[in-house]
Amino acid sequence: MSTWLIYALLSAVCAAFVSIFGKVGLAGLDSSAATAVRAVIMALFLIGAVICEGHAGSLSQVFADRRALLFVALSGVAGALSWLFYFVALKEADVSQVAPIDKLSVVFAVLFAVLLFGEQISLAHGIAIAMIAGGGLILAVFP
Repeated sequence: MSTWLIYALLSAVCAAFVSIFGKVGLAGLDSSAATAVRAVIMALFLIGAVICEGHAGSLSQVFADRRALLFVALSGVAGALSWLFYFVALKEADVSQVAPIDKLSVVFAVLFAVLLFGEQISLAHGIAIAMIAGGGLILAVFP
């Protein structure tokens, strides 16, 4: 099994626990405030990880490249907005409804990659993306 696939699967499992822990943790709380606290905890954890991995010196490289910093910052804003919306949705609906709809991000990411980067997708890949979209829509219409 490829290393990237192992990491991607670990990412998916951890993301699943974000939904589960988030749903429990949001009970009785403002979702925006809870998301902000989550972001601070994530930042502290990630800074610790960078230090433990011995990559703290790489931080200056990120800040020195203005173009890269701009797009990393935009990615951070997009991620923050995603989680704000996600936690608001979790407050109002079940994880089994919200999580699959959130995963329509896969469909959007592939579409944007095709449009912005000219990435090519195979017929099988296109069918799989259509199935993800269809599944998400079925879950939205028939909760």
